[in-house]
Amino acid sequence: MSMIAIIDYGMGNLYSVSKALERMNAEYMMTSDQEELAKADGYILPGVGSFKDAMEILNETGLTQFVQKVVSEGKPLLGICLGMQLLFDESIENGEAKGLSLLPGRVIRIPDSVNGESFKVPHMGWNDLAIRNESPLLAGISSGYAYFVHSYFVDAADEDTLLATASYSVEVPAVVGRGNVYGTQFHPEKSSELGLAILENYINLVEGEKR
Repeated sequence: MSMIAIIDYGMGNLYSVSKALERMNAEYMMTSDQEELAKADGYILPGVGSFKDAMEILNETGLTQFVQKVVSEGKPLLGICLGMQLLFDESIENGEAKGLSLLPGRVIRIPDSVNGESFKVPHMGWNDLAIRNESPLLAGISSGYAYFVHSYFVDAADEDTLLATASYSVEVPAVVGRGNVYGTQFHPEKSSELGLAILENYINLVEGEKR
């Protein structure tokens, strides 16, 4: 069985992610120790809070270089919520900050008004997904609702990375991916059957890469 590492850098909703993996009998560890992390077959990068704060921690701890290295080696990575946004080039949240640059795009604030129509920010609650591109992460999933909580969204530079979107004041990239890098803007561990199906697909994907 493959080992999945939840990267603990102090800004993730680790409990809910770990509980979801336990429900699916997945082998996992939760650590910030790079020697331990290096033993994993795949990674989950969770995140709650500010992009700039998160990147400062990842840079200071050397986890930025570690994540970029394991991705370059072909190991799968799944970013969740803020963790998904960190996969991209940069963000304007609390000032300009560079991201992991694993996928092309910029993180900007969700508009609270479009063509005279007002929208609450943060975008919070259940929203349905529109599948845009095929991916092993979405195997067996054609539609469904996911649970979102975010004030910023990814303005993706490459539409081929958009696996699924959700409509709000803008078209929100909900699931992204290219190569061995994946992300969900919503919390799959809080998104009922749809979210658990995505996590199960990720577990299977990591297992398949290990073989």
